[in-house]
Amino acid sequence: MAEIDMQEDMIIAPDISHIITEDDQPVDNIFSEKQQRLLAESLNSSWQPDKPFVAFANVGIFYALHRPPIVPDMFLSLNVELPSNIWKKQHRSYFIWEYGKPPEVVVEIVSNTEGKENSRKIDIYSQIGVWYYAIFDPQRLIQKEELRIIQFSTGNLIPKIDRELTNVDLRLTVWEGVYEGRHDRWLRWLDAEGNLILTGHERARQEKRRAEQEKARAEQEKARAEQEKARAEQAEKKAAKLAAALKKLGMDPDALDASIMTDNDPDGNFL
Repeated sequence: MAEIDMQEDMIIAPDISHIITEDDQPVDNIFSEKQQRLLAESLNSSWQPDKPFVAFANVGIFYALHRPPIVPDMFLSLNVELPSNIWKKQHRSYFIWEYGKPPEVVVEIVSNTEGKENSRKIDIYSQIGVWYYAIFDPQRLIQKEELRIIQFSTGNLIPKIDRELTNVDLRLTVWEGVYEGRHDRWLRWLDAEGNLILTGHERARQEKRRAEQEKARAEQEKARAEQEKARAEQAEKKAAKLAAALKKLGMDPDALDASIMTDNDPDGNFL
């Protein structure tokens, strides 16, 4: 065992001095930028699988030492952890030889007909070992379907309405609603049970609404308790007034109560 560990320590890291990890090129349009963040941020904010993961938007995947990277709009990789020092060159992008594996899921958002999402990128993702490749084409520029999912482990499309990514316990869905003030059709994650994976803002709003509901329930309980207390006090005052009136008539309220109890049968009827 010690010999194996020593050999592993002696492995020489590849020379990546020639590699450019960032080219500072902007994303192609506003919708794509928002959609990328929505996919990555919701997983990072709210998804809690039983394994570590990284979810990135617009980060390069380096799969060969002397080939340019491929840069998905978003990708997910399971059973890996973000390095503590992300400023090191070998940690600034997703180098497959550093993480030890390719991502399980990649997502491309089609914004024009030049991105080769339906041709070249399919070949590359298949070659590097990606499990699932999702092509979201909201304008239907390159495909008939709004959302197409390829599962490379079988080489087949996944025709399910739920778009289940079974091996990662996730689903993809096209969700119509408001994100960052814009109403549109967005690509969203669902968990294995079909629940929408919320953004941080949505989760905070949900927790605030839940807290307000709990506060309202507590206030209702307090109001009910105060009403019961007021009724009890009112009944006590009426009983005191009745006792005082009986005493003025020369009657003992306690003796009268005892007489009533004695003269009643078990069913509460007078004998």
